[in-house]
Amino acid sequence: MLDRSPNLALLAENARERLGDHEALVYDGRVHRSGPLFERATRVGTGLTGLGVAPGDRVVVLTANCPEVTLTYNAIWRAGGVVTPVMFLVGPDELAHILVDSGARVLITSPELLPTVAGAAPRAPELRHVVVIGAPDGPDAPDAPDGPDTPDTPDAPDSGTPSLPPHLHVCSFADVEAAAAGHPVARAADDLAALLYTGGTTGRAKGVMLSHGNLHACSLSTHTAAQETVEPEGPGRTLIPLPLSHAYGLIVTLVGWHALEPQLAVLQRWFDPAEWLDLAQRHRVHRTTLVPSMIQMLLAQPLDEADLSELRHVASGAAPLPYEVRAEWERRVPGSRILEGYGCTESGSVIATTRPGRVRPGSVGQPLPGYDIEIRDEQGRAVPAGGDGEICVRSAGVTVGYWQAPELTGQTVRDAWLHTGDIGRFDEDGFLYVVDRKKDLILRGGFNVYPRDVEDVLVTHPEVAAAGVVGRPDARLGEEVVAYVTLRGDRAVPAEELVAYAREHLAAHKYPREVRVVGQLPLTSVGKLDRKALRRLYVSGQ
Repeated sequence: MLDRSPNLALLAENARERLGDHEALVYDGRVHRSGPLFERATRVGTGLTGLGVAPGDRVVVLTANCPEVTLTYNAIWRAGGVVTPVMFLVGPDELAHILVDSGARVLITSPELLPTVAGAAPRAPELRHVVVIGAPDGPDAPDAPDGPDTPDTPDAPDSGTPSLPPHLHVCSFADVEAAAAGHPVARAADDLAALLYTGGTTGRAKGVMLSHGNLHACSLSTHTAAQETVEPEGPGRTLIPLPLSHAYGLIVTLVGWHALEPQLAVLQRWFDPAEWLDLAQRHRVHRTTLVPSMIQMLLAQPLDEADLSELRHVASGAAPLPYEVRAEWERRVPGSRILEGYGCTESGSVIATTRPGRVRPGSVGQPLPGYDIEIRDEQGRAVPAGGDGEICVRSAGVTVGYWQAPELTGQTVRDAWLHTGDIGRFDEDGFLYVVDRKKDLILRGGFNVYPRDVEDVLVTHPEVAAAGVVGRPDARLGEEVVAYVTLRGDRAVPAEELVAYAREHLAAHKYPREVRVVGQLPLTSVGKLDRKALRRLYVSGQ
C-alpha cells in the first residue's frame, strides 16, 4: 500500500519501513545501503534544526551529484525546511541573486564550490551558515566540469577555505550529522517543500514554489505511469546522470520513495559519456534517464562494441528529441526503447510520458494520471485534435506560484490551469506533440515558423550533428530565420549547401536564409539548447 500522506519526510519513512534495508545506491565504486542513508538523514535533520532551520526556511543545496544530496533533501524536509537546489555550474552573480531572493540562511555545498560561495556570500546578508560536504583536500578535490556556455568552476583551494564574510558560520557536514536522530516536523499539503529557480535563459532566474502536495502528486503520478508497462516492476537498476539539483532529477529521487520493491540507483557525479557507457555495462542497468544532448553525445561512443543487452528503457525529457537521433540509438542499442516525456518546472517536471509498448515517434506520449491537458488558442478556446495551440495543464502537481511574484503567478496559473508557453497538439488517439516554445516562435512575413521544424530538417543532412534556429529582426519581413549547426567529423560543408538543403525540404517561408557553422551549440546547464546565447552569438557577429 503506497503512502498517500503529502509530507515528503513521511513518504521517505514509509519507504524505509516498506522496503527494509537494501542496496540502494552505487556511487564512485561504493555501494550504499538504504538503512544507513536514512539514518544519516534523521541525524542531519536534527542538526539543521540546531542551526536554526525552522519550518518554511529555505536551505540552498549547491553541489554536484553525490549520496549526500538525496539524504540532505530528506533531512531538510524532516526539519520542515524548503529544499532550494542550485545547479553546481552556477556563477557567483546568479548564486548571489538566488541567495538574496530566497532569503536562505543555510547553504550546503562541497569544497570545490567554495570559491563560488565566497564570490556570492558578501551580497547575501541573510545567509548565516555554510555547511561543507567533506573537507578541502587541495588539488585532489574533484573539479566540476566546464559546461558549454556556462561559467567555469574553479579548482578547489590548495589550502584552507576561501575568504568568506566574518558573519558566516562555516562547518562540516559531519558536524551537522553528529546530532541525535529526531522526528520529522509536521507539514501540510500546501506547505512549501521546494523552491526551484528557473528561467535563467530568458532573464533573471525566478523561484518556482512546489508544495509537499505538489511534489507528492507528481511523483506518485510518475510512479503510477511507470507501472503501466508490459513488464512487472521488480527489482531494477537505474543509471542516473541527471543533476539531482534539477526538477527532473528531484522527481526521479521522489519516485524511488514510491517503489513497491527495492531499487538500485547508479549515480554519476556529472554526466560523462565514456563513464556512462562503462557504468551501464558494469552494473548491467535496466533503465536510464537522459536528455537529448546526452543521447547525442553517447552516439559518439562505441555503442556497437558495448554490452547493453539488459538496458530496456531510456527516459528522455527536458528538450525535443529529433527522430533521427531516436532511430540511430535504437538501431545501435536494439534491445532498448527511448520513452519520451514532457514537463516543466512549474508542473513538477512532469506532464506527459510515453508508456512501454505505446511508442509513437515524434510524440511525448500521453498525459500522466491526474494531469489534464488542453490545447488552447489565443482566445483561450480549446483546439480540436490536429490543431496547434498553447499547452495548458491542470493537476495537483502544478506549482502554487512564483516566489514573491503574484503578478507573474496570476499570468501563468489562471483558474487552476498552468499556461506553459509551449505550443503543441494532440493527434486523434490522444498522443501529445510539442511543437515549440511560444516565445521562440518566429513570425516571418506574417507566417509562423517554429524553430524545431527547421532544426529537425537540418539534422537529417548527413553531415549535420546538431542545429539551433533563432529569428533575427528584418525590416521587410519582421523576422528572418537564422540557423546554427555543428558538423560531424572534420568535413567542411559550405553554408550555401545547407541553405539549399533546407530550401529543398521546407516551405518557402521556413527555410533559413543564413546558416552558420559553429564548433558547439550553446547549451544550458541541463542540456537544453540555449537560444538566448544563440541570439547573443548573432548580435556579436559570430
